Amino acid sequence: MARPAAAYEAAVPPRPACAYTSCYCEENVWKLCDYIRSQHQYPLEEFYAVFISNDRRMDYHVILLHVSSGKQNFIYDLDTVLPFPCPFDVYSVEAFRLDDSLRPEFHRKIRMIRADLYLKTFASDRSHMKDANGKWQKPPPSYPCIETADSKMNLDEFISMNPKVGWGSVFPLPDFVHQFGRQTDYSYSLEGQ
Repeated sequence: MARPAAAYEAAVPPRPACAYTSCYCEENVWKLCDYIRSQHQYPLEEFYAVFISNDRRMDYHVILLHVSSGKQNFIYDLDTVLPFPCPFDVYSVEAFRLDDSLRPEFHRKIRMIRADLYLKTFASDRSHMKDANGKWQKPPPSYPCIETADSKMNLDEFISMNPKVGWGSVFPLPDFVHQFGRQTDYSYSLEGQ
């Protein structure tokens, strides 16, 4: 008799125990990556910060992808009512809708950055969350701003869907879904991204 596959173990605490500030998804994902790095439960290289936007940058969102050694990949999204973590295939059906009715410049794209690289390179002084008078549009996180030795603010380079800018790789949304859903053969190399 075949043994059942081992159940997936979440790489982070349950949603209520995670560091979270509404409207600061890029920092929430950075904090998830930092937690994963500190726990040594999974190789950090299996995780990716995933920026979702479009060429017009009408809006953006950031989630965490775990490219699991099992048969299913998982998404960690602190801003959804979907399970946490959520199987990639469930997330892609429930959270991603078709762009068919949108003009091409509004079609969503994905920028994937390996978690270890994201932790080393991402910086935000949170200035994008202040209005013209310098007042917060949404309250900031209680911890200090995330910065690197090289930068205090480079968020735009992560939100940009221009593959010549910033870090990681840029994909059209359908390619991302095809690549990381169960139907994929996982032959694509993510080395150094």
